[in-house]
Order: sequence, then structure tokens, then C-alpha cells
Amino acid sequence: MLQTPPRRCELIDPRNRDAALAEWREQALAFEQEIAKAVVGQAQAIRLLTISVFARGHVLLEGDVGVGKTTLLRAASRALGGEFNRLEGTVDMMPTDIIYHTYLAEDGRPRVEPTAVLDCSDRLSVFFFNEINRARPQVHSLLLRLMAERTLSAFNREYWFPYLQVFADRNMIEREETFELPAAARDRFLMEITIAAPKDPAIRKQLIFDPKFQDVDALIEQVRPGTIDFREIPMISQILQESVSASDALKDYVVRLWQALVDPASAGISLADLDVAHLVRGGASPRGLAYLIRAARVRAWLEGRCYLTPDDVRAVFLEVVAHRIFVDPIHALRGDDPVKRLCLAAFEATPAP
Repeated sequence: MLQTPPRRCELIDPRNRDAALAEWREQALAFEQEIAKAVVGQAQAIRLLTISVFARGHVLLEGDVGVGKTTLLRAASRALGGEFNRLEGTVDMMPTDIIYHTYLAEDGRPRVEPTAVLDCSDRLSVFFFNEINRARPQVHSLLLRLMAERTLSAFNREYWFPYLQVFADRNMIEREETFELPAAARDRFLMEITIAAPKDPAIRKQLIFDPKFQDVDALIEQVRPGTIDFREIPMISQILQESVSASDALKDYVVRLWQALVDPASAGISLADLDVAHLVRGGASPRGLAYLIRAARVRAWLEGRCYLTPDDVRAVFLEVVAHRIFVDPIHALRGDDPVKRLCLAAFEATPAP
């Protein structure tokens, strides 16, 4: 029978929650500083990753090859003190490749053993699925179950992943033999974080010419392990979600933003060369907007507040909402541009309180 952890947040005296949240916030800021020792020029990505960690949400990563996605996640895993596991998507991958591996033992007989993912299930904090669109839909299906339920059934038992956070990126250049994530799968990710090469010339020179950035293992060693105890994240997340409030005016503002996304024409939005009346085919769901507020609450907490402001919503809006809005196929050929333009137009058309 599956065992679940105690609700440790119930052990925190409500009168001490403000002090506990302030202490955890200092740890969260220290967590960002530790990651920045290994990853330079990515302050925005580090802040968004921190928000996703404390919002307990899975993440899609968008970025070119060699911009430091794996280094970022390895540094985050070390700072959390949990285990890191990486899996490469391939066209011949099967769901069972996540669960077990086979080999010939010394006696020449075949053996079946759990993968490293299962072996460290109760300590796994960061799971990176590289080039997820290389894998087939059957693999996506198993991964989605793991993301949603944090359990897997194998070897006549249930493996529990209480601290798991899934990160996945896609190969957006070589599109042959790829299987794009469907709308329902993309909607399961809290946010999509873009990681681009730094634009600062000084940082670019540093990355190119400083030998320390050519030794990733040495970079990761600089990160202090266990800056935050990964086992505390579920408790912290629940408490801060209950502690950061939203005014009635802020709630009305978010609902109006939602309406502007679902029906841009009714909000008076007009975009050149786009038919806004038939632009959005789906996506801006209650779950998506609930995720938006979940991430915004973490952002407010990191900024030292116990209440939401429109700036908190705007700071995470594109990353949380854009990847879950699906437009008419005729506009989808333009990539992400129509959705980003729609989101920006929704801000302009919706007065902030």
C-alpha cells in the first residue's frame, strides 16, 4: 500500500508562520545565489526556476543547445540537496526504459533491475527529460502520470516520488522523427522558461575564455549542497499559498485578463494582420489561471510581501500562460509570436487596479 508523508505544515503553529516564511524566504534567496555561482547571466531564469520550485510545478525549458540548461538544473538539484537524474529522449525509447533495464549477470543469465529513477524515487528532486519530443507518445503518457500522481507501479510495488520536479526541453531545430507534445501534455507544465545566451559582452567573454566554465563538474562543486532541504519544499509551498492573499480588486483584474485571452474581440483587442475573433482555439483554462496565481504568490513572497499585486501577475504571465494558449492553425505557423502579442495586448486592454 502506498505510504504518504505526514502533513508537516499542520505541526507549524499558525502564530509562528510569518516568522517561518521570512526565514524560508532568506533560504530561497540564498538558493538563488548558490545557483548563480555555476550559472552566470541568467538571473531571470534562476528567479523563474525558484518560483517553479516553491510552486511545486513542472517546467518546460526553451533554449538553444549549449546555453546551460543541464548545468542550471544540476546546480539547482545540488542546492536542494536531492538527487538529479537525466534521461535522453530517443525515437526508439519505450515507457519501460524509465522503469527497468536488463543485463546479463556474471552467471550468463538475464537480469531485470529497476532504473536509477526508481532507485532514488524518494530522494529524487530534479528529473530532466532532455529532448522530450524525440520520445514517442507512449513515453509522454507515462511521464504525465508520474508528473500528476508522483507514483509509478513496478516490480509488484508502488514507487513514490514525493519531491519530484520534472523539467523537459524540446529539440526545436531537427524536427525529423519528433513527436510534438499535445495541448493536454503542455498544459500539465506550470511554466515554460526561456534560457538564452547572455547578451552582456563581458559575460560572453567570460563564458568563452574563462577555463572554469569549461569544467561543469567543478562549477557544480562550488554550489553549497542542501541550501534548502528539498524535503521541506512541499510544506513551505502549502503554507505560503495559504498565506499570500489577493484583494477583490486583484481577483477581478485576473478574471478580466482571462476574458481578454479567451475572447480578445470582446475586450476591444485588435492586432494587425491577425483575426482576433478566431485566433484562440483553446488553452486559457481555469487550471492555467490557477497556476498563474500559484506562481504569482511565490513571486510576491520572494519580494517580501504577503499580498498579490498586478506586478506579481505580470512577472510570470507569459511563462505560465503563453505555452498553454493554442491558436488557429493558420496562425500557429508563425510560432509563438501571435500568442505573445495577444498576451501583451491583454495587459494593455485590461486596466490594473
